[in-house]
Amino acid sequence: MADAHAELGVDYCVQPWVEAADRNIESYKRMIGDWNEVGMIMKEVGIQFGYHNHNFEFENLDGIVPYYDIFMPEMDADLITMEIDLFWVSKAGQDPVEMFKKYPGRFQLFHLKDMHTKEAPFYDVTKDDISAVGEGVIDFKRILAAKDVAGMKHHFVEDDNQGNGKPFEALETSINNLTTRILV
Repeated sequence: MADAHAELGVDYCVQPWVEAADRNIESYKRMIGDWNEVGMIMKEVGIQFGYHNHNFEFENLDGIVPYYDIFMPEMDADLITMEIDLFWVSKAGQDPVEMFKKYPGRFQLFHLKDMHTKEAPFYDVTKDDISAVGEGVIDFKRILAAKDVAGMKHHFVEDDNQGNGKPFEALETSINNLTTRILV
């Protein structure tokens, strides 16, 4: 698979999800061991392997917060970059800028989408809470100002189906907000 991706010119291959049945300490450790191996295989053909977060990685499991206590220490930083989803990190009550300071250079890819509310419970999410970039409560200007500390190489606007049936309008709003208010 790695060779086929390399032939296509793929630069990144990202693990996007962990099924609910595998969201436990034992499974996380096993998967990260596997992902480190995948990262080595991908690196050998010139592809950067990555992991895309959601909010469940920040849930406390018997005193262990998987993202900080398993993912970051056990993922080989030379083999796996983080594709940070700023909505999910913020929804979990985390500060992306503090994460960048704690793990500098490990976040090459940013997913940008905004949220309307920032209140507990952080793990309950409805599509109605997702909004176009710059239309919600996430401070993208502050976060993107720390992009060099993070190691960001690319950022992507993600509509993620806001439930309003107007994804192109939302993307247009996001791009307009980025280019006229956030990245200036």
